[in-house]
Amino acid sequence: MRPTLKTRHTIPSRSLAAATLPDILKRLYANRGITEASDTDLSLKHLLPPQQLRGIAEAAGLLADAIEGEARVIIVGDFDADGATSVALAVSVLRQLGLKDVSYLVPNRFEFGYGLSPEIVALAANQEPDLIVTVDNGISSHAGVMTAQGFGISVLITDHHLPGEDLPAADVIVNPNQPRCHFPSKALAGVGVMFYVLTALRAELRSRGWFDQTGREPPNMADSLDLVALGTVADVVPLDRNNRVLVAGGLARIRAGRARPGIEALLEVAGRDGRTISSGDLGFILGPRLNAAGRLDDMSVGIECLLAESHAAARPLAQQLHELNRERRDIEADMQEEAQAQMSALALEPAAMPFGLCVYQPSFHQGVVGIVASRLREQYHRPTIVFADAGDGELKGSGRSIEGVHIRDVLDSIAASHPTLIDKFGGHAMAAGLTLPAARLGEFETAFNETVAAVLSGVPPEPILETDGELGASELALETAELLERAGPWGQHFPEPIFEGVFRILEQRLLKERHLKLQLGHEDQRLEGIAFNVDLEEWPDPGADKVGLVYQLAVNDFRGERRAQLVIRQLWKC
Repeated sequence: MRPTLKTRHTIPSRSLAAATLPDILKRLYANRGITEASDTDLSLKHLLPPQQLRGIAEAAGLLADAIEGEARVIIVGDFDADGATSVALAVSVLRQLGLKDVSYLVPNRFEFGYGLSPEIVALAANQEPDLIVTVDNGISSHAGVMTAQGFGISVLITDHHLPGEDLPAADVIVNPNQPRCHFPSKALAGVGVMFYVLTALRAELRSRGWFDQTGREPPNMADSLDLVALGTVADVVPLDRNNRVLVAGGLARIRAGRARPGIEALLEVAGRDGRTISSGDLGFILGPRLNAAGRLDDMSVGIECLLAESHAAARPLAQQLHELNRERRDIEADMQEEAQAQMSALALEPAAMPFGLCVYQPSFHQGVVGIVASRLREQYHRPTIVFADAGDGELKGSGRSIEGVHIRDVLDSIAASHPTLIDKFGGHAMAAGLTLPAARLGEFETAFNETVAAVLSGVPPEPILETDGELGASELALETAELLERAGPWGQHFPEPIFEGVFRILEQRLLKERHLKLQLGHEDQRLEGIAFNVDLEEWPDPGADKVGLVYQLAVNDFRGERRAQLVIRQLWKC
């Protein structure tokens, strides 16, 4: 579905206009809501202090007691990149702080499902821990916390997901989205929450004289920002200023050659140069390789890669993640083809399509349904849930939404109006997961469509693509592309700049039978453009001499030669 274009045009404030910044950056920052020039300073001194996080002092005290008392601690994580980076951060820093017995468990999604379930607590109990710490999960784990208490195990929940009406009865909860938490940023990823908890723990141990007593050197928490940046961007949380400070700090460490061996190895197998890494590389290159382990195999492969203390240890694990990601892409391609066949069978005009899409095939892979949901959401601009068979008469679904439809709230509404329909659910505004009885899929499909329709007041959603307008001839240059690359970090709610314009077609050809490579003319310039996965019935077209584009201005670094390139998001013949 081709979107309607809308040009962002916000006049920079006086403060921003007076800043010593290139004019193009003033324009882009104004379009993203920045009004004060000081907000473009992403140095670490601008990080929000941890004290306003509800429960953080208690969490620091609980962990400090565990370290001083030589307690046995198990970290229970999630099987995505945010979960993996959170686990690696917790384990590595707790070890640096002097905790002698710390290990981790990540539920296998195919056996245990998500979060601190009673089953994963029972598995953890075999190791006789004194304390379980959740990262990137736990805020909905009422039964798991009760099970832990039955074993006499204390529980510290660190999470960022939205809570339900009631909180689990854990010893301590740290979550910026829990009631009565006054932390200004509600957008922290799970790894960001753990970063703050460990920062507070370091302060607590310092106040107790722990470092003086043991002769340990307090860890530099900035050393962990490579993990924080990776988990934050890969989890697609909004990049408010606080998250941009965290991500910018992590990118600076990676570019300076100070990343941990696991991240360096992931960059190496992906063929990326860490010196020029961008936030997009974290989200689209490194994140998928980590996620592939949790989707297809065991996330411990990814965690061990991040925990590796040498390149020799990290490299084979990174290569294994790289191969898993290739396998994931092949599975995704097959699932996407089947999903498209289902959608084509509907043979509906966009305005007649359901408000909410549900897709299911018995052959679908549980670990890849979220990616396919995302692809269908992008193509049809509808909230979409893709289901896979989970065995025992159950389906597991992963959903992706559009602006204006909070998908977790939609599921909450369905659960309230159909109390026995959904077994369990959770998530964010834009992404959620659920399980339900396979026999009730049709009933859920109807309820989902009706609930989304109600949210949208019965008006079919139309995609709108906001651009930053046109670039002048002098701005269509490598220098501008490099400036934009350095000016981020760009991401969710702080989008990477995209531009529009009309260009002459000088040459066109297909790459790998599905990507359109263009040589473009603009005034007296010659530019390269690439459009991925084009409609082969439309392109290439020898009769087309002009093309309208929506594009990103990027750096194409090929065999050591850097050139400006238009990465095309939309194209149409003029």
